[in-house]
Amino acid sequence: MKLIIAIIQPNRLEAVKAALAEVEVFRLTVMDVQGFGRQRGHGEVYRGREFTVDLVRKVQLMIAVNDAFLEPTIEAITKGGRTGPSGQIGDGKILVLPLEDCIRIRTGERGGEAI
Repeated sequence: MKLIIAIIQPNRLEAVKAALAEVEVFRLTVMDVQGFGRQRGHGEVYRGREFTVDLVRKVQLMIAVNDAFLEPTIEAITKGGRTGPSGQIGDGKILVLPLEDCIRIRTGERGGEAI
């Protein structure tokens, strides 16, 4: 079992969800997050004053998958999250972590069956 954490642009969320549905991944958690990487924020003007916005709004997805679904899920996130044919800085990151256990609260199922 693996835990996939993907950080993507908010405007790419629907495309990523559609790509995940194509590979039959329907369970995910979505969170609004802020951060910066290579894009390093941007400048804005508010009430005549210029200031730098260091933190950029992003969306974080958390998806628990069995090993058989790992590569199709990564490919779907990459396909849906990439802007343009070759992508751009700020498209996001995908992190893959080992998932030691999963428990479904309602039934008590454990492991891959609980996902």
